[in-house]
Amino acid sequence: MITFNRIKHKPRIFKTFTGLRLAAFESLLPAFRDAYEQDLDKHDQQQSKPRQRRRGGGRKSALRTLEDKLVFILFYFRHYPIQEVQGFLFGMGQSQANEWVHRLTSILNGALGYEKQLPVRQAHDLEQVLAVCPGLEFIVDGTERPIRRPKDKEKQRQYYSGKKKRHTIKNNVITNKHTKKIKGLSPTCEGKKHDKKLADEENYIFPPGSKLWKDTGFQGYEPENVQTHQPKKKPKGKELTSEEKEQNTLIAKGRIGVEHSIGGVKTFGIVRDIYRNMKQGFEDLVMETACGLHNLRIDFPLST
Repeated sequence: MITFNRIKHKPRIFKTFTGLRLAAFESLLPAFRDAYEQDLDKHDQQQSKPRQRRRGGGRKSALRTLEDKLVFILFYFRHYPIQEVQGFLFGMGQSQANEWVHRLTSILNGALGYEKQLPVRQAHDLEQVLAVCPGLEFIVDGTERPIRRPKDKEKQRQYYSGKKKRHTIKNNVITNKHTKKIKGLSPTCEGKKHDKKLADEENYIFPPGSKLWKDTGFQGYEPENVQTHQPKKKPKGKELTSEEKEQNTLIAKGRIGVEHSIGGVKTFGIVRDIYRNMKQGFEDLVMETACGLHNLRIDFPLST
């Protein structure tokens, strides 16, 4: 059975199992404890009868410690096993695993919020967050995640991505060009929606004087008071000049950081593999949480 005590002295295994270095895990633990206590208080308030015994009474949980609970949900995010397997590895049944997955995901998200690692979700808050970023240089890009093929024909058309040739869901991300942290995340939508259309709907406001790198999927997206950099498309039936090709190469080098950031988020299998969960809104919550985990990982690079 996987427990924190069994893996904490094995750095490679710990990072493989959780996606985090031990130092990052320990830095997150106090905030996770606060979020867990808040969840317990909320649960008590929702009960129709007052609590008759102290917390911790009754049958002992398979997840004995707070560290075990954090390992449990990080393992699920990192490897995204079916819940039958998740339960077996942590000494419980599938139904218990399902309950813990959904409960601890919200708690993990809250902990990352306390640590100020989550991306901004509301367009009207974005300008204030971006304004404190050194250099005011940002990259915007869209990313898609595969889902199971919907049974409903209308949903099949809605979620079919011609780009990926499969059914997907999509988010736009805005990253800090220097730190590679994800600062903004759009709502999760159907994969068929165009990157630019999603950005237009969000109506992002960037600090005056910002520089924004984007790809051709955002052709025509020109936020106010922002200098944009986008590769030039090859004219139909013609070729780009050597100067245009060189400029495109420089722009591609400038925006490659967003691909590294998206790759960092997709270290977590729950946002890389075919999404299976059925709970409404959970697909958006796990993407936000995975972005927060990526941002946390950046604060603990391998070189330190």
